[in-house]
Amino acid sequence: MLTGRLVPGLVFVAGRVCLSQGSAGSGAMGPVEAAIRTKLEQALSPEVLELHNESGGHAVPPGSETHFRVAVVSSRFEGLSPLQRHRLVHAALAEELAGPVHALAIQARTPAQWRENPQLDASPPCLGGNKKTRGTP
Repeated sequence: MLTGRLVPGLVFVAGRVCLSQGSAGSGAMGPVEAAIRTKLEQALSPEVLELHNESGGHAVPPGSETHFRVAVVSSRFEGLSPLQRHRLVHAALAEELAGPVHALAIQARTPAQWRENPQLDASPPCLGGNKKTRGTP
């Protein structure tokens, strides 16, 4: 439990801690990000939900909502393999993954696993662009 000091960007929702960087770090949450958050909360009742829109670090137009990193901590993951956990997340976000979301990095942990390591992994830098900008014919 967090006590004693407030951490910028943390939002407490029904006893859960949620972190969002907003659309490309601007602080504002876009419609895709809001839909992802709502669907994961409904499907998995997470104790912790950290959602980062990483689109700004990729070769996409400003304000895009195409690349996300999420940490979901839920007791629903107890006894499930990492693949089964990812399938639950994918099932909840099927509409977004079929449309606007190009990339979704998932960390799906049980509460005990999160207590052992409460860190959100960092994404590698985007190689970006298209074949022309990478020098591929």
